[in-house]
Amino acid sequence: MLQVKNISFRYKKQVVLKDISFNVKAGEHFSIIGESGSGKSTLLKLLYGTYDLSKGHIFWKDEAILGPKYNLIIGPEFMKYVAQEFDLMPFTTVAENIGTFLSNFYPEEKQERINELLDVVELKPFAKTKVKELSGGQKQRVALAKAIAKRPEIILLDEPFSHIDNFKKQSLRRSLFQYLKEKNITCIVATHDKDDVLSYSDHMIVLHDTKIMANNTPKRLFNNPENKLIASFFGEFNMINDKIVYANQLKVTNHSNLKAIVKQSYYKGYYHLIEADLNGDTVLFEHHTQLKKGNVIFLNQVL
Repeated sequence: MLQVKNISFRYKKQVVLKDISFNVKAGEHFSIIGESGSGKSTLLKLLYGTYDLSKGHIFWKDEAILGPKYNLIIGPEFMKYVAQEFDLMPFTTVAENIGTFLSNFYPEEKQERINELLDVVELKPFAKTKVKELSGGQKQRVALAKAIAKRPEIILLDEPFSHIDNFKKQSLRRSLFQYLKEKNITCIVATHDKDDVLSYSDHMIVLHDTKIMANNTPKRLFNNPENKLIASFFGEFNMINDKIVYANQLKVTNHSNLKAIVKQSYYKGYYHLIEADLNGDTVLFEHHTQLKKGNVIFLNQVL
């Protein structure tokens, strides 16, 4: 288990994180979300031992994770950290990069492992391509494969799909997270993308104003968002009678107390997002067809 006990951290005089505590079980998928500047990346770096803590303790099982004051080389052997800047060798091939940390004493086993990882990150056709010739998204996939090559006990991922286009992102996300679950590798992800969280995370925390605002399962936080910040992570929402209502929870009905005037329709593929005026406030809801500007409609909340 990863234990984070009452840690705090500051850059010079600026407090970034204060009194942060949580636990992550072995093999668990744990997500860290929050606005830009909330300390997500800093927290990952503290877990990796990149910085010294201002206060508190971090343990993996019974081993303390300590910063550069105590270690010449940053990062424990049992842990890997994949940042948004990739630590790759540009003039060697994809396969060579992935196999960097694998032993050469067993070449057949090494090649099998490289092939397995090429499948996980969907880069088999590029095995012999030099990294310098790859796109940013492809380099990110190489970095992910390289990080899990020696099957670390825990992996830290900072916006792991930020450079990857939508053509590959969905299948890669499924492949990678399924692989980590199968191998019982603990995964901690700092992300702004709900699709990294909803289908995969066992638990998540929300950082805001240096502290943990919420700590629960994604399902509980989605179904019962405690405030606007949490709701905004999951999608479009409204405040109606001081209650958070997601756009997909409002439906057009024949008559109700919620009378609105259509302002705009946005095509979203399998539905339209409708913007309407509700007593002087903007309300958003989903509808199966486009609605004409100026139309008067009535809305009903569907739970």
